[in-house]
Amino acid sequence: MHRRTAPRLARLLACAAVPVMLVATGCSDNEGGGKKSTASPSAKPSPSASPTVKAATFAKLPEVCRTISEKTVDGLVPKADKKEGKALPSADTNDSASCIWSGLNDEDVKDLQFRSLTISLKRFGSDPTLGSGEKRAQDFAEKQTKTATTADGAKDAKTEKADGIGDGATVVSTETKKDDNDFKNETVVARTANVVITVKYSGAGYEGAKSPNPDDMKKAAQDAAKEVVGSVANANKS
Repeated sequence: MHRRTAPRLARLLACAAVPVMLVATGCSDNEGGGKKSTASPSAKPSPSASPTVKAATFAKLPEVCRTISEKTVDGLVPKADKKEGKALPSADTNDSASCIWSGLNDEDVKDLQFRSLTISLKRFGSDPTLGSGEKRAQDFAEKQTKTATTADGAKDAKTEKADGIGDGATVVSTETKKDDNDFKNETVVARTANVVITVKYSGAGYEGAKSPNPDDMKKAAQDAAKEVVGSVANANKS
């Protein structure tokens, strides 16, 4: 009885060990030289393309004091101290520039009239992080318009759109008081592509003289702005 049981027990033990060996072999295959996993490695994200913006239309500014003709200067500032204008300091005249004309018409002592004209130019380049030159110029034009409503202690500001000046323009009409003189001011803020043009025309009657007509000054300022728009375009012709 004992002799027959021993071989049978040995066979049962050998069969019982087979599943354990298969499991072990499977683990060994995964860790060693067995069959490799067919799962593909995670794909690396491709770098995003750099944002692009429309190239700026105008690459340079004209010489600011020559953006209007001598005839225009004579009409707006009859007795200008410098008919050629006085350029204001600028770190880079290709991006920002201003010129001023001023004078007192004293030919008639009973009608002393002071006039001042300032033309300012601001050019914006296109930048992927800041936006296109045109968008940047538009934002600046809006800020310039807002500034004009309160500049130099201005009061009674009136704002209106102006047609036919560049890609869009606004006229700001204000009144200010300096040295007991009442000034009428007409400021035109216009955008032509990526350049902002600001024309400020001011006038006053001295020593009790009659104040200038605001409507006449408004028209004169708008005509000057149109002339400057043309000068910007001409300066960038190839």
